[in-house]
Amino acid sequence: MAKKATRDAYGEALAELGKVNNKIVVLDADLSKSTKTVTFQKVFPERHINVGIAEADLIGTAAGLATAGMIPFASTFAMFAAGRAFEQIRNTVAYPKLNVKICPTHAGITVGEDGGSHQSIEDLALMRAIPGMVVLSPCDATETKKMIFAAAEYNGPVYVRLGRLPVEDVFDDSYNFQIGKANTLVEGTDVTIAATGLLVQEAMEAAKQLKAEGISARVLNFGTIKPLDGEILKKASQETKFILTAEEHSIIGGLGGAVAEYVSENCPTKVIRMGIMDRFGESGKGEEMLEKFNLTAKDIVKKVKENL
Repeated sequence: MAKKATRDAYGEALAELGKVNNKIVVLDADLSKSTKTVTFQKVFPERHINVGIAEADLIGTAAGLATAGMIPFASTFAMFAAGRAFEQIRNTVAYPKLNVKICPTHAGITVGEDGGSHQSIEDLALMRAIPGMVVLSPCDATETKKMIFAAAEYNGPVYVRLGRLPVEDVFDDSYNFQIGKANTLVEGTDVTIAATGLLVQEAMEAAKQLKAEGISARVLNFGTIKPLDGEILKKASQETKFILTAEEHSIIGGLGGAVAEYVSENCPTKVIRMGIMDRFGESGKGEEMLEKFNLTAKDIVKKVKENL
């Protein structure tokens, strides 16, 4: 099956969106070839702004455009967007509730050879903590495109986490993405695997392997990290023995943290978090990083069996 990185789908989605909405403007911090906003730039050069290597200016300029009625999409690497420009996102975008879409690429450890300094594993936690911020994390190219169109229609700040590593499609064009709604990909009664990003594909493969061993695993895709879909978690807590979360992010503050927080207060059940275990990433190929940090289908299978 052909694979495509969510960053590539992002660039394509912007170009399509720009044709139907003339208020879309795209900003980049001198990384348009890497973030793939160059795809939009080729079609709408007059609506693409390169602010240079100045991430605070990137967000500030996007905020200014939003006050003028435009719908800005601001992109750089996740490490620089969520990290370096955090104050501007918090105070210049979220505090006045401006209609800015922050869509960084190269999130997580599968950035690969760029190493731990460039592998953002804290961005979901940082963005979740900002009042009023919507936080999205697509699992494939199709969900990415649906998500970008949904973000454009939503009036308010949105953070969309995008990746570098090519991934297989989970969805087809019939998929209906809705902000705040998770969806069930595989039904199961023994355990629930709640995943986001490229760990969704690993979760689905794990469910196949578990089924072959007589274990029924439910797989949930959380394209939205905030606001979290509590109803689907309540159902899972009632119908399966425990919930295992899987993400390419620190287990602190990401999907695992969000699920544990919600479940502990609303529908107490055991939650096992799989992700980056309070450490930095390393340099190596993206696939090697998933192996190194025990985030593959076989690791999910092992963790499920240990807890059953």
